[in-house]
Amino acid sequence: MSDRVSITMLDGGIADVRMNRPDKMNALDPTQWSALTEAVDELKAMPGLRVVVLSGEGRAFCAGLDLGSLGGDRDPTTNSAGGKFAERSRGVANDAQYGAWGWREIPVPVIAAVHGVAFGAGSQIMAAADIRIIHPDTRVAIMEMKWGLVPDVAGMALWRTQVADDVLREMIYTNREFSGTEAKAMGFATHVSADPMAHAMELANVIANKNPHAMRGAKRLCNMLPNSSDLEILQAESDEQLKVIRTPNQMEAVMAEMQKRKPVFAD
Repeated sequence: MSDRVSITMLDGGIADVRMNRPDKMNALDPTQWSALTEAVDELKAMPGLRVVVLSGEGRAFCAGLDLGSLGGDRDPTTNSAGGKFAERSRGVANDAQYGAWGWREIPVPVIAAVHGVAFGAGSQIMAAADIRIIHPDTRVAIMEMKWGLVPDVAGMALWRTQVADDVLREMIYTNREFSGTEAKAMGFATHVSADPMAHAMELANVIANKNPHAMRGAKRLCNMLPNSSDLEILQAESDEQLKVIRTPNQMEAVMAEMQKRKPVFAD
């Protein structure tokens, strides 16, 4: 994998994942897009993974597209990741969308620790995390309208469960910059923290000490919510419960709770 995204495995199955282009505030050129998608694929296949913490090195989470990489002679049917807009090359997504949407497909919870700026595509990558922890002074904007474009990095599919419809429309239509504190109030962020990384790691350690099979089932259920009927969700609840009830990990969760000790789970 490119050194543009680093993955460091910590104790307990926590993956510390960092966008690593600090000189460009982790702006997205084709190489950075490729590194993001490779990281997603690696994490999807990683045994023993319990939770992911996603952040950016240097002064920013992600400044959005690297405009310097968008040459004037670029094929207008080609997105910023180098693939075709219309092609579903990554399941439901194209190559650029997968750089954000893919984090939602990782089978374990993803926590974004956000600081500095999260502009354009950066705000959409942030949106893909299950939980988003942001510094109050972070600068956020859905930037595309500034350049005469529409949001196209999976943000629309992600924000619809996070932000009120009229608020989302205003932020898209005006490309107004807003702070981390405002992001929390509007639904773009889950928590505001003076130290997003420390807060994210604290939360990651809590999640990492839960039944990993139940956690994956819970994420599958949460991912169903935007598009599934009541019937489908109720059936899925039962199906997921049958996968974990009375299994060794579920019994270990009960015993550890009763004995007031840290659980020991098998992945």
